[in-house]
Amino acid sequence: MNVPNKLTLLRIALIPVFLIFFFVEMKVFNVDIGRSIALAIFIIASLTDFFDGFIARRYDSITEFGIIMDPIADKLLICAAFVALVQTHEVEAWVTIIIISREFLITGFRMIAASQNNILASGILGKGKTVFQMLTVVFILSKFTFNGAELIAKALIFLTVISTVISAIEIVVKNRKVLGKIKF
Repeated sequence: MNVPNKLTLLRIALIPVFLIFFFVEMKVFNVDIGRSIALAIFIIASLTDFFDGFIARRYDSITEFGIIMDPIADKLLICAAFVALVQTHEVEAWVTIIIISREFLITGFRMIAASQNNILASGILGKGKTVFQMLTVVFILSKFTFNGAELIAKALIFLTVISTVISAIEIVVKNRKVLGKIKF
């Protein structure tokens, strides 16, 4: 197994660890250490997304496993974080529903394309969407660490929703030929 695939699996493995620290209250001198550790874990997991892709492209080590599992790892991390933030009332449920719905829609669309021997790579809008989603989580988790993080997080939630919807539309419109080949 190559390094990019190990980073993808690490991202998946960090999800339950992130959630444990997210939900466990660990206050020291009135500072929520658990939330700070959860933030650090989420940042590390998010960085593995960048590095696995960078290394795979740089060293020509793109694999079928990576093509399939990298976006799944991203979706698992983002969905877990947003569901957790709904539970703590830090994100509205409708925001998370839009994110999860988009991921199911595009995953289904990619499966249809794969059945037609087409691989739908993420475009720049899809990558931007992922960056906005990850930054949103980072700033929501950072709101206890510095002033202004909450305001930035609110702006990022707006950008996340917009980029989530637009990136879904982009991939469907750009690959609409896939829909024309569906047999009902």
